[in-house]
Parts: sequence; C-alpha cells; structure tokens
Amino acid sequence: MTPTYPDILDAICPADPNTYAQALARHETLTKPPGSLGKLEPLGAQLAAIYRTTTPTITGKAIAVFAADHHIAHEHVSAYPQAVTAQMVHNFLQGGAAINALARTAHADLLVVDVGVNADLPDHPTLLKRKVRAGARNFLHDRALTHAEATVAINVGIETAQRQIDAGANLLAAGDMGIANTTPTAAITAAITGIDVDTLTGPGTGITEPQRQHKIHVIQAALDRHQPDPADPLDLLTALGGLAIAAITGYYLAAAAHRLPAVLDGPITTTAAFLATKLNPNTRHYLIASHTSQEPAHQAQLDHLSLDPLLDLHLRLGEATGAALALPLIEAAARILSDMNTFQDAGVSQAS
Repeated sequence: MTPTYPDILDAICPADPNTYAQALARHETLTKPPGSLGKLEPLGAQLAAIYRTTTPTITGKAIAVFAADHHIAHEHVSAYPQAVTAQMVHNFLQGGAAINALARTAHADLLVVDVGVNADLPDHPTLLKRKVRAGARNFLHDRALTHAEATVAINVGIETAQRQIDAGANLLAAGDMGIANTTPTAAITAAITGIDVDTLTGPGTGITEPQRQHKIHVIQAALDRHQPDPADPLDLLTALGGLAIAAITGYYLAAAAHRLPAVLDGPITTTAAFLATKLNPNTRHYLIASHTSQEPAHQAQLDHLSLDPLLDLHLRLGEATGAALALPLIEAAARILSDMNTFQDAGVSQAS
C-alpha cells in the first residue's frame, strides 16, 4: 500500500554520508587526474550516498509533468490565455511538445498528470487523470486551496512517483504546465526568503514591463492580504500555491522516502522543493538542480536551498525541459563511478 501524506514524512531519512565519502575516495583512484570531471564527481558521490553504494546504477528514468490551472491568471499576469494549459496538455499527449522531444532524447518515460486543469481532458495512455479541482482559486481575493485540497494534491504526487517506481524507474524528474504559474512561485518565494517581490518577479511567458509591474502589484497585494507563515509550508501552499506545486511537493517527498534522486526543473518545481524540505529537511539530500532558469526567483531559490545547478542554458520554458536535459548527465555521473577502471585495474601509472 502506498504511504500517504503526512505519514510518508516519517520514511524520509538522510542520505548516507559514509558512502558519499567513499565515493569521493573512489574518484581519486579512477583513471583520471583528481577533480578533472568537475561537477560530475560530487554529483556521483551524491548518487552514491542516495543509493548507498559506491557503484550506483540508473535502471530507469521517468518524468512526470503535473498540469493545473491558476485562476490568478484572470488578473492578467500572463501573456497567454488560461486555455493554453489544456491546449498544451493535448500537445504533450500528441508527442509534439519540447518535453516530448527531450524525454525521447533522454530515453525517459513521460507521464502527464492532470491535477487541476480547467478543462475536461481525453483518456490517454500517458495521462493520469487526478483532477482535484478545476484550478487553484484566485489568491488575490481568496485562499488558493483548502487544506483538504492541498493534501489530496500532495497525495497525487506521491501516487505518481509510486507508479513510476513500480514501473522500474530509480531516477525521477518533475515538471509543470499551467498558465500564470510563475505568479504563485514568486509569491511563495518572497514569503520564504523575505526578498522583495520586484526582485523576484520576471517576465514569465514574455510580458511587457508595464505588465510585470502589474504582476508585482498583484503578488504584493496577495501577500499583504494573507500574510502566510513562512515556517508553515501548508499555510504557504493553501494561501498562495497551486495544485501542481502541491503535487510536485508530494512527488519529491515520495522520491526521498524511497531513497531515490529527484531532479528539479525550473522555479515552479523548485517552489515545491522549498515546501518539501520544510516538511522534512532530509528531502534536501535527494534533490538535484538541473539548471538555472531565466526567471529571477529561481536563482534565489537555488541559493536558499544551497543547490548548485548542472546547466545554464538560458531556459524559461518549464515542462521539465531542463530536468530532461540533465538526466543523461546524471546517468553519466553514476556510470563514471560504476564503469571506470581504477589505476590499479587498468595498469596505468598514477601521478607521482
């Protein structure tokens, strides 16, 4: 039986620091100058600590894209109409979006999860229909979610991870789809970090500077109205969050509970990582930052979590595109530890 929130929190323990140290020591014995593989070496050691072996193996890669609407979109904070959320989900199901191309490139299984799209979607083999409600409420005027809705959405994320793990995945990555989703992201990030909203609010889907100023005003007004407790992740989620953010929070908690690495995408998934680490700080050990988004909130989030991203490709799309691009690098970091010869095995002389 799949554990549910909040019981799953008790299953999350730290990664193994001894195996981390042993993996770093193993790197010193492999046929290369010490440190010559840069970030791949500590990444491999992190994987070793997560899997609890100095020769980690990736058996399967899986991506889950959580789709949900935000009725804050009615405040004109996005360049695109809300209907684009459902239209893009149809594009995912047809295999024609950026994430489809990148998931195929990474040889990763892709699952789309309807956790709150404001439309009826067709049955499809790669769509998991778990709609909690047809979009989070407009948090300028009301709380985004009830406590019950947030809990159900978190459990959708836990269930999704369990499905992919049961199918053989041991490397999980999350993405999101939802028009106006950078608005709750900036709001929650401001509440947690204390950084001013102007600094954290970017162009999102490509809004103009006057539209960005309006977006800043909307976010600040919502923060003033709700005054969420930055130490209470459920208060942040119900006041300002979205259903996809809640589900991804559960997804990351489930990965950590199963002692598996969880790959972050952009600022929306990193918002969920914020909340997951507040619910259980040990979750931080299992998180891998794939890239740095062009959205300014993302760098602030990564700094707050002390995460060093693998890539900086000036992405700002979402959909798990950055996470998908990082999956081969993560697998490479594991293969270096498991597949490379030591100097002794290869008969190669070490540096004097």
